[in-house]
Amino acid sequence: MATLFTKIINRDIPGYIVAENADFIAFLDVFPLVMGHTLVVPKKETDYIFDMDDAGLAELMIFSKKVAKALRSVVPCERIGVSVIGLEVPHTHIHLVPIHTVQDINFSKPKLSPEKAEMIELTGKIKAAFEAL
Repeated sequence: MATLFTKIINRDIPGYIVAENADFIAFLDVFPLVMGHTLVVPKKETDYIFDMDDAGLAELMIFSKKVAKALRSVVPCERIGVSVIGLEVPHTHIHLVPIHTVQDINFSKPKLSPEKAEMIELTGKIKAAFEAL
């Protein structure tokens, strides 16, 4: 059965896609910790990040770096925090979270419920920044 992320990759369900290439995709988390919280996902389903082959893992990180640069240019923050938890969806993904303090990446705090228009606007800005890199 396809994961939630594969359904977004295949466009079976909508996603706020900010970046994509042949092997990876990045989209906004619909229940973000902070605005701009982005998930970076390999298109090939692999449950556990450390089960990826070395080349794929390296490319995932390089793609994530480019997404993080675009994100930081659009969302004011001190840094882009990075987290790999891997328990929520059985499909490797990296959380990129704009942060000012370590508390901004605390996954136990309540999630935001942004308006669709706000997400669409932010998606466009990050996508344009990514494409400009």
